[in-house]
Amino acid sequence: MNNITRRLSLWAIGLSAISQWACAQAVTEARFEPLLSGTHRSAGNVARDPYRHPAQTLAFFGIRPNSTVVEILPGSGGYYLEILAPWLKDQGLYIAANRDGSQPQYQADHQKLLQRLKDEPALYSKVFVTEFRADLHPIAPLGSADVVISFRNLHNWIDQNELEGSLQAFYRALKPGGVLGIVDHRGRTDKTQTEQMGSGYVRQDVAIALIEKAGFKLDASSEVNANPKDTKDYPEGVWTLPPSYRLKDQDRDKYRAIGESDRFTLRFIKQ
Repeated sequence: MNNITRRLSLWAIGLSAISQWACAQAVTEARFEPLLSGTHRSAGNVARDPYRHPAQTLAFFGIRPNSTVVEILPGSGGYYLEILAPWLKDQGLYIAANRDGSQPQYQADHQKLLQRLKDEPALYSKVFVTEFRADLHPIAPLGSADVVISFRNLHNWIDQNELEGSLQAFYRALKPGGVLGIVDHRGRTDKTQTEQMGSGYVRQDVAIALIEKAGFKLDASSEVNANPKDTKDYPEGVWTLPPSYRLKDQDRDKYRAIGESDRFTLRFIKQ
């Protein structure tokens, strides 16, 4: 057992002794709304709230104050890190399963994340960072996580042939009955997945089939992150839209009016 796994295991044992009063609390959108007004949140992240609906999304995933939550690839931007890590630090546990050292192009951002955690100990001193890439590393001790969450990553894993390994890592980390929460850019149903891979979109039916093949069961879907304005036919794929604006100033007002992508929000259960 390596050092990080040992530390996480000891933390999990400690959490099991905490009073379970939080489990009796209903998981509602109202519980998360106050978290969005935290003064520590970056202006850029706050600006994305109307598109990402964080309170509704976290409530849908059933995250509680005493949950052990693993977020996959939060990066230095830390949109959900800013919301969840301070909230979970007293009773729960936030684990950032971020980049390992196998992809040099991501190391500058990974180091920026580590520095951010170090610079803001009042918020992030209890955050654990683990390595993630497919199934190469344990993202948490076996069967210890209540919830694993991933935002807009499926298209990359499918493209890199790493989806199966990634799902295996999530399955091992989750407790029996644990939740896998997935949000991603919803692809068109009149095109095959192969035809739209370069656009960054993923067909919802394809995503469900692949995740269920890995041993999860779809528990519910939500339209909270849907955007009917998204026509999914842009020159630079999903990255044409905000916040990427890959075309820069070309038709910027048009794409701003559309907003961020149409997204599916799926809740799976580990069988």
